[in-house]
Amino acid sequence: MNEQPAVVARGLRKRYGDLEAVAAIDFEAEARSCYGFLGPNGAGKTTTMRMIACAMPPSEGQLDVLGLPVVGNERRIKARLGIVPQEDNLDEQITVVENLTTYARYFGIKAAAILPRIGELLEFMQLQEKRERKINELSGGMKRRLMIARGLLNDPEMLILDEPTTGLDPQARHLVWEKLRTLRRQGVTLILTTHYMEEAAQLCDRLVIMHEGTILVEGRPRELVAAHTSRQVVEVFDPPVETEKDLDKLSGLADRFERLADRWLFHTDEGDALLAKVRALPLDPGSVWLRGGTLEDVFLSLTGRRLIE
Repeated sequence: MNEQPAVVARGLRKRYGDLEAVAAIDFEAEARSCYGFLGPNGAGKTTTMRMIACAMPPSEGQLDVLGLPVVGNERRIKARLGIVPQEDNLDEQITVVENLTTYARYFGIKAAAILPRIGELLEFMQLQEKRERKINELSGGMKRRLMIARGLLNDPEMLILDEPTTGLDPQARHLVWEKLRTLRRQGVTLILTTHYMEEAAQLCDRLVIMHEGTILVEGRPRELVAAHTSRQVVEVFDPPVETEKDLDKLSGLADRFERLADRWLFHTDEGDALLAKVRALPLDPGSVWLRGGTLEDVFLSLTGRRLIE
């Protein structure tokens, strides 16, 4: 028998007065997988996450989490969730162990089990040597790892992560990714929002891209790239003015063409052929690149490049 989905939404809506933040969306997140929500600011992804976390009720529609309707089952569902918010909200003036001990008591974890559980999680997140440090002595990366450890104290079936690696350096980000992959292999369902397209591509089994409260597309990252953008992109950085007319002519050979402030983008399935034509122009060879299509190309193609705040 197939395992029931971890999250099921049908016609899910959330309204704030006249504003419809989430507009009748449908999706399913499989258990023991990583499911992602991408979108510009104001797309409705955080509102959706808050409804999944039972932090706010839906205005309309069906939302089941871990097999239970969220309305009327908030306490039962929350007991089975771990939450990692975007903002660190650790108590800066007490130690790592004291922070985790205080949080463990909220879940009614037996006193004799608290310190062993804390020890396991600190070792898992590579923080065991920081257990007696105060929070204000930790780096940003250590704090984010501690937030994830805190979210795992109650041994949750589902971990909800709101931009878990924002502001981290590459080393810390990759360490967090490694730990999240381990959790997924151990059977924890991950629900994720992120602004890092590489993060979504690395972690998510499936994802949605949201815009203005609706879901534009849903699927596996590689499938979305294949379906919604070209196979390759030729990038030309800061071409000299005298080559612009020739580049304009070549734009007609691309499936899609974009001219940005600092570069020209030729989206094409025939990258090598177009690259040869571009390189025949009097351009600095170092200013011309050929790369594969990415999830970021899909995101920007569907939601646009205009800044939304």
